[in-house]
Amino acid sequence: MINFKQIELTDRKQIDSCLENNTYRACDFCFTNMFTWNAKFKTQYDIKHKTLFLRFNEIDGKTYYMMPIGPMPVEAAIEEIMADAAACKIPFMMKGITEEMWHEINKAMPGKFDYFHERNNDEYIYLSEKLITLSGKKLQSKRNHINRFISDNPDWEYFPLTSRKDLDECAFMLDEWENIKDDKNKSLAYDYIATKLMLEHFDELQLKGGAIKVNGKIIAFTIGERLTNDTFVVHVEKAFADINGAYTIINREFIKHEASEFKYINREEDMGLESLRQAKLSYQPEILLEEGFLLPKK
Repeated sequence: MINFKQIELTDRKQIDSCLENNTYRACDFCFTNMFTWNAKFKTQYDIKHKTLFLRFNEIDGKTYYMMPIGPMPVEAAIEEIMADAAACKIPFMMKGITEEMWHEINKAMPGKFDYFHERNNDEYIYLSEKLITLSGKKLQSKRNHINRFISDNPDWEYFPLTSRKDLDECAFMLDEWENIKDDKNKSLAYDYIATKLMLEHFDELQLKGGAIKVNGKIIAFTIGERLTNDTFVVHVEKAFADINGAYTIINREFIKHEASEFKYINREEDMGLESLRQAKLSYQPEILLEEGFLLPKK
């Protein structure tokens, strides 16, 4: 029997011990996202036989299970969460299932489930080298944006986020950014809450961050961390859109200074926002990590 409980900050060490050997590059399998997005998803967990079990609620009110992570055989782990759904008298559904996970489940339990792709949840994964060099004709416009930024702001500087003063300045900039942005999409409201929590608990979550200053004022910042042995995940990237090239230069500088040792950079999903989708596609992802949901066959 699984005894699910709400995720709290003090659970980080225990959950991270299960994720240490995780090879899935999906950003859901990261304690920071589980904890800071709890206002939206109400994610719960339990650990059984050194295997991490997760379930969460969507805005539609439905409960979904995630892929179990750990040494338990796939079939046994799936049967555990199916039994939990039955005990709770809720439909059994899994979400955030990548193609790799789906193949593993279907191999262990052939013909038991149907899989449905959800484009809005696909994650964008890039080669770190490409994000740093921006080489090639397709990224010429990115190089142009950076050159324009440097020309317009000769006194700009990049620096890592290492002090509470830096983090408080980022929180102040976040509030200003939130007040002037046009998009009032509900998911972005949760993004604001998550970003605030990352800044508030930056050290406890063992995050990395970087910022750009112009004339002594922070105009862009970003936050991320290790996801797997070869992949770094960028959780947050904020910049003032009216400053030409601000997003482009914080993207490059952060990866160059804080994540260059990783082969891949996961910049998460686009949430179905067309402007965000075009921006992420414009950086020419190496991998579009497809995700979907899974239902028992009828």
